[in-house]
Amino acid sequence: MANSNVKPAEGKLGVLVVGLGAVSTTFMTGVLMVRKGLAKPVGSMTQYDKIRIGKGADKKYLHYNEIVSMPTLNDIVFGAWDVYPANAYESAINAEVLKEKDIEPVKDELVKIVPMKAAFDKNYAKRLDGNNVKDCKDRWDMVEQIREDIRKFKAETGAARLVVLWAASTEIYVPVDEKIHYHLADLEAAMKADDREHIAPSMCYAYAALKEGAPFIMGAPNTTVDIPAMWELAEETKLPIAGKDFKTGQTLVKSGFSPILGTRCLGLSGWFSTNILGNRDGLVLDEPANFHTKEVSKLSTLETILKPDVQPDLYGHGNDEDTQYYHKVRINYYPPRNDNKEGWDNIDIFGWMGYPMQIKINFLCRDSILAAPLCLDLVLLSDLAHRAGRYGIQRFLSFFLKAPMHDYTQGEEAVNHLYQQYTMLKNALREMGGYEADEEID
Repeated sequence: MANSNVKPAEGKLGVLVVGLGAVSTTFMTGVLMVRKGLAKPVGSMTQYDKIRIGKGADKKYLHYNEIVSMPTLNDIVFGAWDVYPANAYESAINAEVLKEKDIEPVKDELVKIVPMKAAFDKNYAKRLDGNNVKDCKDRWDMVEQIREDIRKFKAETGAARLVVLWAASTEIYVPVDEKIHYHLADLEAAMKADDREHIAPSMCYAYAALKEGAPFIMGAPNTTVDIPAMWELAEETKLPIAGKDFKTGQTLVKSGFSPILGTRCLGLSGWFSTNILGNRDGLVLDEPANFHTKEVSKLSTLETILKPDVQPDLYGHGNDEDTQYYHKVRINYYPPRNDNKEGWDNIDIFGWMGYPMQIKINFLCRDSILAAPLCLDLVLLSDLAHRAGRYGIQRFLSFFLKAPMHDYTQGEEAVNHLYQQYTMLKNALREMGGYEADEEID
């Protein structure tokens, strides 16, 4: 390694996951199986990707752990919260994502991961009916109880460092309110006043994690860490935050495929996306208020890649006002599919002299199989950022997220273009490894 400024990854890394459902049990089971040499961590960039450092004669392609100090999978110790009391083994079986033969060899370890009572408010996810729930006087009490859980977990496991990861359901949409969400003091006052309308349970988890010295990752599209008050807290506690919404299926396709149209200077009249899925995520998203949270997250991707103001001839037509292509996203709850979601994209494009053409993409994916390696990468890279002394919004993690955080108060736009995001990731790793961040993002 070059003159890296990263503290070494010594000791155990505690990974506390909010939600012990399909995604998190697939993540945990996979890590434990890989540790035993019984599976491969396919889809994980921290385990497989190699990036270039140096140029010319000094050029080398290295794995991430050869560039910076990274924990091994043996260093990870898991904990969780969930509204249902089932342990990780029972939840993994119930989720029906993995076959029993891929769960049984690590049953002993999974059984020991018993979820702590969740900080939960049924108004935020009306379709969930769990009884493994904390009794909280108010939102501030909720924060205090979560903090206590984090301290207890750290003491019991002897973890040297912690990361908290939200892999629970999508909450109902909470619009950002300047009076409450812009300043940390106002956020804290709202928590103490038990303002349940503006303070989501996920905000209590994020606040508690940061106060307890743990980076926080928001894997759902909830309004949580993407508010100025949380950025203020992350700056104050010198901790990295990342979010939001794991980019697994359709949005990954969108952020990777739309650059083809942009680069080739082809026009876009409309992009219609529909999804069918049947797991707990689908059930929760069947509620309109919860779907709206997801819709906002999924809709933001295309608009920052194919811009009507930059190329009006190509992207300035399609909808009623005739100012931009038509972009529609739908999610349909369809129980027979369970975790095997299907994304359909119909893309209406036009070429030379305005002649219309179409592209259809049908992605039959497995939600948790795509999300599990993202969980691993986000956890390891957030821990890395923390050891490197990086804090606040981690823009280099945008690659893994549908709606990367950005400072919208300053008019900053998120980078959603997959290849630009990858460049940001590579540059950050080079920089942390003590090499030159030598790739242009253009």
